[in-house]
Amino acid sequence: MAFGEKIPPFCFPKTDSGIELEVIRAALAYKGHQLKPLYFPFARIPVSFRDGTVDAVMTDLGQDLSSAGGHYADPAVLYDNVFITLSRRQIKISTPADLKGLSVVSFAGAIKRYPEWLEPVRRAGLYTEINDQSVQVKTLMLGRYDVVLSDRNIFKYFALQLKSEGFTELQPVDETAFVKLNPQDYRPVFRDPRIRDDFNQGLKQLKESGRFQAIYDKYLKD
Repeated sequence: MAFGEKIPPFCFPKTDSGIELEVIRAALAYKGHQLKPLYFPFARIPVSFRDGTVDAVMTDLGQDLSSAGGHYADPAVLYDNVFITLSRRQIKISTPADLKGLSVVSFAGAIKRYPEWLEPVRRAGLYTEINDQSVQVKTLMLGRYDVVLSDRNIFKYFALQLKSEGFTELQPVDETAFVKLNPQDYRPVFRDPRIRDDFNQGLKQLKESGRFQAIYDKYLKD
């Protein structure tokens, strides 16, 4: 199964661990399947499915893989991108115009996904993309940017990491949802419909048993 390269806390290639890997591995194991993860740059993930390199992918990255023999499963994890600001700043964001005059730091490629929100910020010279998302947390806390655009769990993971490393500048933050979260946007895709069905059953059992939440807590509990 194809996964993206290093997406803490969802995916750690060096140790074959992370929330997403552990959830998918456990869901597949419910019916006796063994996960063998392979790691690719994001753009290569759908290609690896189309050319037959892998039997499944973590997501289709916006490409419909049904025509390539893909069968879509239930969502294993959710990526929930939000605007994050320091609580003491009391910044309110409800429309793109509310970002006027604010500096924004985001993950690579965010402007392609949210141009309505981010293009005006870029044109004003106030937009930055950083691959290392731990830097986003640190620079927000130090006041170098006004707003971080990040998945809420990724931000929380790196904040916990900084805390464990003795970083003393952590402050309370506010999270603002700015797009409607659609769980169907991010779903694993399997070549074999029977394995897809087994995965869905395993995922359901994982959630009912409490193991699903336990995997999240393992990485995100303070």
